[in-house]
Amino acid sequence: MSEITVSGSQKRTPPPILRITDAAAERLKALLSEQDDDELLVRLGVEKSGCAGMAYTMDYTDEISPYDTVVDDKGVRVVIDAKALMFLLGTEMDFKTDKMSAQFVFNNPNQVSACGCGESVSITPVDPASCPRNA
Repeated sequence: MSEITVSGSQKRTPPPILRITDAAAERLKALLSEQDDDELLVRLGVEKSGCAGMAYTMDYTDEISPYDTVVDDKGVRVVIDAKALMFLLGTEMDFKTDKMSAQFVFNNPNQVSACGCGESVSITPVDPASCPRNA
């Protein structure tokens, strides 16, 4: 990870854009290994949806646009859609399994609320002025 110089000589490492837990990495590897195309990646994004306003999206992709961000973590490459980046900065992607379900879970510091059914969330985008790169 790169360092950022702040106020002259002070250096700090910016937080990761996305952290992938071991459980999420293993599940992503399993899902991708079931596909016929070895070049496929997972694209992570957000879209307007549900009563809370937004929902996380995951799709397969074989394209990376110049504005997308690619995160390599634990042997998995995830493409973050350019429109979603400011909503997902600092998010941890996990995979949870319990008696009744198995699902990807996003622990997002920018998420301010979720609907009762768990299908949608309210996310406040990161203020670009507060990003370490702009400090």
